[in-house]
Amino acid sequence: MKYRKATIKDIDQLVELRKKQLVDEGIKANKDIDAELHLFFKNKLSDGSLIQWLIEDHEEIIACGAIIFYEFPPSYTNKSGKKGYITNMYTKENYRGQGLATSLLEKLTEEAKAAGISKLWLGASRLGRPVYKKFGFTETDGWLELNL
Repeated sequence: MKYRKATIKDIDQLVELRKKQLVDEGIKANKDIDAELHLFFKNKLSDGSLIQWLIEDHEEIIACGAIIFYEFPPSYTNKSGKKGYITNMYTKENYRGQGLATSLLEKLTEEAKAAGISKLWLGASRLGRPVYKKFGFTETDGWLELNL
C-alpha cells in the first residue's frame, strides 16, 4: 500500500470518495453536489488550508482522510486559537478493520503538529466513533476533540 498527499489531479476521485462517504453515513444522495465539491477541493488544496492523505492499493484509492486548518480567537483552552478539523475519513468497505483509518489519523496529527496546532476536532459517524475514541478523541458538546 502506498501513502501520498492528494493533489489537484485527484479532485475527480476525491469528489467520488466524498459522495460514497456521505451515503455510507446514511445521508440520502438527493442532490447533485459535484460542482460544489470540485470547487471546494480546488480552493482548499490550492490555498493549503486542506491536506488530504490517500492510501492506494495497486493505484486504486482505498482510504482517505483530511485536515482543514482554521484560526479562531485565542482562548484559555487553546492559546494559539488554531484548530484542525478532521474530515473526509473514508475506507472502502473491503479494507475496513485493518487499521487504515488509525494510520491516517497519525498522518493528520503529524500535519497538525507541524502547523503548530494543538487542538483537533471532528464530527464522527456511528461507524467512525469507536476509531476516534480509541485514538484518544473525547466527546465535548456534540463534537470529538483531541489535545495534542
